[in-house]
Amino acid sequence: MAFNSDVLLERLRALTAGSTPRRWLVAYSGGIDSTVLLHALADSAGDTPILAIHIDHDLHPDSAAWAENARRFAGDLGVDFAARRVQIDARMPQGPEAAAREARYSALNEFVVEGDCLLSGHHESDQAETLLLNLVRGSGPAGLAGIGARQVFGRGLLLRPMLGVPGEEIAAYAEKHALRWIEDPSNKEDRFDRNFVRQEIVPRLKCRWPAVVNRLTLSSTLLDEANELLQELADIDIASCGGPAALSLAAMNALSESRQRNLLRRAIRLCGLPPPPATRLYQAVQELIPARPDAQPLIAWPGAELRRYREHIYVLPALDESPENPQRLLIANGEPVDLGNKLGSLQLVAADAPGLCPAVAGNGLQICFREGGESLRIAKDGSTRKLKKLMQEHGVLPWMRDRLPLLYAGRELVAVADLWVSADHSADRGLVVNWQEKPLIYCEHSL
Repeated sequence: MAFNSDVLLERLRALTAGSTPRRWLVAYSGGIDSTVLLHALADSAGDTPILAIHIDHDLHPDSAAWAENARRFAGDLGVDFAARRVQIDARMPQGPEAAAREARYSALNEFVVEGDCLLSGHHESDQAETLLLNLVRGSGPAGLAGIGARQVFGRGLLLRPMLGVPGEEIAAYAEKHALRWIEDPSNKEDRFDRNFVRQEIVPRLKCRWPAVVNRLTLSSTLLDEANELLQELADIDIASCGGPAALSLAAMNALSESRQRNLLRRAIRLCGLPPPPATRLYQAVQELIPARPDAQPLIAWPGAELRRYREHIYVLPALDESPENPQRLLIANGEPVDLGNKLGSLQLVAADAPGLCPAVAGNGLQICFREGGESLRIAKDGSTRKLKKLMQEHGVLPWMRDRLPLLYAGRELVAVADLWVSADHSADRGLVVNWQEKPLIYCEHSL
C-alpha cells in the first residue's frame, strides 16, 4: 500500500503500542519529508494536539523566510507552530553536520514534556545512507543498526514512523496533494558527507542493484536485532559484575575480551556518558583490567573516563582538574550551596539525630577542599587522625579525596561532607549535612 494518512496512523499505533500520546510534536524543517509527515498527521491525528516545531539553524540568508513559510503551512493545516533559532559553531571538532544535528535535537528537547511523542521524517533512503556512512566510519553493530524507529527522548519518545517508506512514495504523496516545500540549497553541496553519499554513491549503487536501498535497510534491521541481543548479554554481564558504575574485576576477568568490551560499552551508555572510541575500549581491556593491584590507571575520552581502584572498574563522568571553594557560607536550615564541578550541593538541616552542634554553625560554615595535612577526631574517646588516613581506611575513592567538601568554623575543621563530624563539636540532636546530587564517593565493597 502506498504511503498515506492511514499507513502513517497504523505505523504510529505500532510504535506507541496503541497508546495515545499527550501531544504529537513534529520536527518540521519545511523540506519534503517533514512536510508530508505533518500533512498526513494533520489528516489522521484525531483529537490529539499537534505542534510543528521549526528549528532555524541560521546558516542561510533565507532561513528567516523559510521559518515564516513553515508557520504559514502549519496555520493552513490548523496546527500549532513554534520556531526556535539556534547557533551553530562550524569549528567544532565533530564537523558542521554533527554540530547542527546536536543543536537541533537539543532545541527540540526543550519542547518535550511527559507523555509527548516527537516525530521525525526520516525515511528508507535516510536509513540506507546512515548505514553506508557508519560503515565508512568503522562503526560497530549499534552504528550499523542505523536510525532507530523508537527511542526515549528527554521526558517523552522520539518516533520515526516513515523509516520503511521509500522516498518515491513520499514524493508521490506530495504530488497527489499538491504540497509545496522548501529546497535548502545546502542539500546539494557534496562537501557534506551525507549529501555526497546521497548524490554520488547511492545512485551508482542503484544502477547496478536497483533494490539496494531496500536491501541496506533490511541489513540495518537485522543489525538492530543483533545489537539488541548484545545489549541483553551486556546487561546480564553487568548484573554479575555489580552494576554499571562500579564493575567487579573478578567477575570481568571471567569473561572473554569481546564480552568485556561489550559490557563496558553498555555500562558507559547506562551511566549516561558519551560513547568511547573503539581504541579506548581495547585500551581498557588490555591495560586497565590487567593492571597491577596497586596501580590507578586512567582511560579517558571527552566527557567520560574509566578508573580502577580496589578490584573494581569505575565508569565516571570526566572530572574537572581542581574544584574551587564556593564563595557562600553554609547556613543552618538555609538554602543549598552549589559546589560546582559536578559535585552537587550541600545543605545544613536540623535533625533529631546525632550531628554537628548548632552553636558551632551559628555564623555559618565555610566550605573548602583539601590542601593536605588536615586532621579530625571523630570518636570522643579516640585520638586526632589525619584526614588522609581516614579516607584510606574508609575506602574513599582516591580521585574524590580532593573533592570532598570540608566544613570550617573559622579556622577549625568541624565536619567532612556528610561522612564525619568532629567529636569536639558534635551533639546528640544536631545539624546534619544533606549532600544533594552526591557523586560516587565509595561503594559498599569499599566500606
